[in-house]
Amino acid sequence: MNEIETKSLPENAARPLQPGETYSPVIAAEARSPELTARSIFWGVLLCVIFTIASAYSGLKVGQVMEAAIPISILAIGLARTFRRRSSLLENVIITGIGGAAGGIVAGAIFTLPALYILKLDPHPVQTIFICLAGGCLGVLFLIPLRRYFVREMHGQLPYPEATAITEVLITGEKGGSQAKLLLQATGIAAVYDFFVTTFQVWKEYVDFQFVPVMHTLADKARMVFRFDAIGFILGLGYVMGLRSSMILCAGGILSNFVLVPVIWFIGSHVLGAVYPGVKPIAEMSAVDIYRNYVRFIGVGAIATAGIFGIIRSLRVVAGSFGIALRTFRQGEVAQSERTDRDVPMITILLGVIVGAIAVAAFLGNLRVSWTAVTVGLVLTLLFSFFFTSVAANAIATTARNPVSGMTMLTIIISSAVLLRFGLSGTTGMFFVMAIAGMVCTALSVSGQAITDLKAGYWLGSTPAAQEKVKFLGVTASAIAVGLTIVMLAHTFQFGEAVAGDLRPVLASPQASIMKALVEGFMSHQPVAYVLFGVGAMIALILEMLGQPSLIFALGMYLPLELNSPALVGGFLSHFLNKRSEKAAGNAGKRIRERGVIIASGLMAGGALGGVFGAAMRLFPGFREDLIKTPFYSLDPLSQSVSALLFVGLCGYVWFGSLQKEKVS
Repeated sequence: MNEIETKSLPENAARPLQPGETYSPVIAAEARSPELTARSIFWGVLLCVIFTIASAYSGLKVGQVMEAAIPISILAIGLARTFRRRSSLLENVIITGIGGAAGGIVAGAIFTLPALYILKLDPHPVQTIFICLAGGCLGVLFLIPLRRYFVREMHGQLPYPEATAITEVLITGEKGGSQAKLLLQATGIAAVYDFFVTTFQVWKEYVDFQFVPVMHTLADKARMVFRFDAIGFILGLGYVMGLRSSMILCAGGILSNFVLVPVIWFIGSHVLGAVYPGVKPIAEMSAVDIYRNYVRFIGVGAIATAGIFGIIRSLRVVAGSFGIALRTFRQGEVAQSERTDRDVPMITILLGVIVGAIAVAAFLGNLRVSWTAVTVGLVLTLLFSFFFTSVAANAIATTARNPVSGMTMLTIIISSAVLLRFGLSGTTGMFFVMAIAGMVCTALSVSGQAITDLKAGYWLGSTPAAQEKVKFLGVTASAIAVGLTIVMLAHTFQFGEAVAGDLRPVLASPQASIMKALVEGFMSHQPVAYVLFGVGAMIALILEMLGQPSLIFALGMYLPLELNSPALVGGFLSHFLNKRSEKAAGNAGKRIRERGVIIASGLMAGGALGGVFGAAMRLFPGFREDLIKTPFYSLDPLSQSVSALLFVGLCGYVWFGSLQKEKVS
């Protein structure tokens, strides 16, 4: 076999193509390189299971799911050097793709399944595995027809921050040399930085400047609170997103936190008693309470409406894919295409959806409900899974943030409202709705992760059909692992809050606790806050009328401001460094751009690794955050100032590291 030379990413990898221009991946379509091998499948499945088990525990404990794909891409590079025949670039893509399924499946599982245990419904292990497996497979099946639209048709129009980081890790690590050293340096800095700040009490992770009198007054008198998550991961994320996307994202956060929250507080503070869906008077609420009880639902409505517009825009490509399938079915022809644009056959996808639908119907029917309820539940599951697949793909492609909890909340609310009309309520109704929510949540979570893999594979020259096939393998391995892990944890821990008389330790399961409260409330015939969803829908409609990307703005409304503001800093760094590269021009300008992306990718990779290490520390019974505590940690003025200065130092590292000239030996 001829050795394939590994190149840098082409110059047009991240920009829109000119008329008549095509993108040529790192590994050309006509090239032959090891891809689907026993080695890549074995290591992918093994890493998938390991990350699934670790991530399930950490997610239930602290509410954060481990980032799997980026750390696994780093491990793939290290593993590649341990074999006599060094693993190929495409084999590493397969390892990353299989292993990365862990994050998607775990997110879907821990956001919903523990709610069944909190409600004392105690699902059978087979039920927990099936919910994850069915949702994951539906997510992949529904995403495949959308691949061409999001990956090829939108080339250069979506930043794909996470896919960029994975691609840079794989290609830079394979090439070695000065760029690999730069990547390792940035990864090491961010890993150490994010690990200590998010795991121990060294300095404050979140900066809100409440020790400054004017900021405290704004928070107290107007419920206007500025928060900033000073970590390297989000700085790198914002850099890869670019200025425009990060500004739109942050604008949504500004509307939520500095307009909607103060307005709701100003009006609601004059109202006696609680205003639904809040449970206490607005006058007694903090800015965070108002955001969680009211503004977050407005954000969910905006995301859902923006998702509808996204689906409408992608219909042409989806219809074209189904047209090819119908012609193939009628004429018995096999549509030929080049290797790097070859998907799993559409007939296989249609058969997979049919088999999946039958399996879901059988599962729901086994819950001893009427066939009318089963039919409605099946339609809701398929409809939401397909609809949210597009939303998740678009969200991940633009901000690397998947609105899993928001879309799951919407699923529970709508499913409960619909199924109540068909007489389904009580504990049976709760189990039924949470099963639907679990499958939908897993589907949208897995589809968001899968579009990242497919984009990285597109840049590098993988075969989409190969990536899609092994994704089902990763989904299966992860579904079994997380299903059994949750069952075992349920015997050892309490999910949610401690119950009187139960001496087992508690796993907070924050998202599942929210879902439990929602389904319990709606199955008890509580009203739906349609007005809040409607306000969000109108905001998304206005943005579409103005020609702006409504989904990015809606995500900014829904996500906490502390996650948006550091991304804006990264966006400004990217903008000004790109301006410097334009002035430098030629090879000097290209080097500035390349070094900037490599450093930003390293910050994302290192931040993800730091999160993994931090989660691993929490697996030990004796872990406490104050195991490492600086004397000034509790002094907000000093601790937050140190945090802000160190974040500025990270920004300086990105700036000067990008501009640094290579040493001439």
